[in-house]
Amino acid sequence: METNETNEIYKVLKEKFGFTEFRPGQFEVVRDVISRKDTIAILPTGIGKSLCFQLPAYMSSGTVLIISPLVSLMEDQVAIMKRNGEKHVVALNSFLTFKEKNRIIKNLCAYKFIFISPEMLLQKNVMSELEKMPLSLLVVDEAHCISQWGFDFRPDYLRIGEFLKQIKRPTILALTATANDKVINDIKEYLNLNHSVVHKYSLDRPNISFSIVQMESQNEKTKWILERLQQSSGSGVIYVSSRKRAENLANLLSSKGLSITSYHAGMEQVDRAFVQAQFINGEVKWICATNAFGMGIHKDDIRQIIHEQFPTTIAGYIQEIGRAGRDGNLSAATLLFSPEDERKSRFIVQEDLPTQEEVKHYSNLLTDGVSNEIVSEMAGISETKQRVVEYYLERMTVENTIIRLKEISLEKEVKLQQMLQIVHSNICIREEVLSFFDEQVITRPTNCCSNCGITSLDWLLNDEDHHSERKPMEWTERLRLLLGEHR
Repeated sequence: METNETNEIYKVLKEKFGFTEFRPGQFEVVRDVISRKDTIAILPTGIGKSLCFQLPAYMSSGTVLIISPLVSLMEDQVAIMKRNGEKHVVALNSFLTFKEKNRIIKNLCAYKFIFISPEMLLQKNVMSELEKMPLSLLVVDEAHCISQWGFDFRPDYLRIGEFLKQIKRPTILALTATANDKVINDIKEYLNLNHSVVHKYSLDRPNISFSIVQMESQNEKTKWILERLQQSSGSGVIYVSSRKRAENLANLLSSKGLSITSYHAGMEQVDRAFVQAQFINGEVKWICATNAFGMGIHKDDIRQIIHEQFPTTIAGYIQEIGRAGRDGNLSAATLLFSPEDERKSRFIVQEDLPTQEEVKHYSNLLTDGVSNEIVSEMAGISETKQRVVEYYLERMTVENTIIRLKEISLEKEVKLQQMLQIVHSNICIREEVLSFFDEQVITRPTNCCSNCGITSLDWLLNDEDHHSERKPMEWTERLRLLLGEHR
């Protein structure tokens, strides 16, 4: 890139964003996008990935289309951009009324930045408008969702490549914080990236300590969580297995005087947005949530991530703990594991996959002329299962669909076993997690993990523990209170 163009990039950085320097990795990604190279950027959580598409947009004509996985995430990004003075930005999602949605679709050409979900992207009225527009850049935010969700949960992620074949192809930018070689290859395949540039930076967060605490039951987990929250300061997130558990645990902890509320996908969108805003603004210290919470949350001072629910994949685990300590200060990630977790997790990872009988029944109903509007109800399957069945039956026979779903089931089991291996291993947790992403530990922090030994978590104690005039606790007692009887 010529010096003049580099100077222009820094000029826009200062004028539009108020910065004089880029964070690690940002300049290289911006440079390649401006040079119209398809780019996959794997940048650490909190590094400022949105700048990687916003800055190039201000140096080119045309519209930027951002495919985003969650309504709350795109609404948050739009709100931030509007606060920063960008008027020509919109989120096209289910938050909108029917009237608002139609008005925006008819006037899409008026916007510089359009945030949209993969499901809405492929709606005929939306697609017909986008086909007419000069798209300069298509961004897939949280691009690991193509591999993580596309095959068995949201197959419309796998259809993005089909959309690209119907328009004048713009430059493609895929952004994520977590991707191993398999995920990178999935992104390349389903976005048709034949000559893309890949920028991959380490996802290691030395300021986050890893702990795994063995428990006997959920009751023991509840007791541990209560003690931990009463003993420690700062904000945090507790990940649990279900909507009901999120509400019940939050109510219990709240009754003990703790500042906490629940969050899950079953809540109304406006309620979820309200809870999220309370947490970000510090009005609530703790969130008790299902894994619906956290993606794209802009809160730098989350001090703890506690997993009461056993994560079913290493990728999901690292994404969730990566929401802590974005300010660079010490943070703690604690996973509570009991013997019953393996059975529960296996049920969770398999429940969205249609069975062989369900696939055959669904196919037979379609053959008998049952309409798409009521076939899922008659087949007795969920909306999620219907999306999965439809995607594969469009592309292969019933027999091959069944075979493919069995393959996916086995892949899910492999991912679960990888996570279980970390729980039952005595090897450094950080080392094992990073190896999954084809990385090595370069510098082992003092408070690395519960297997390496955590020497002190005094920073996590609340002010009363720091300033009390009573006799100081021994360091072993402090660790017991903060970590439980760790392995």
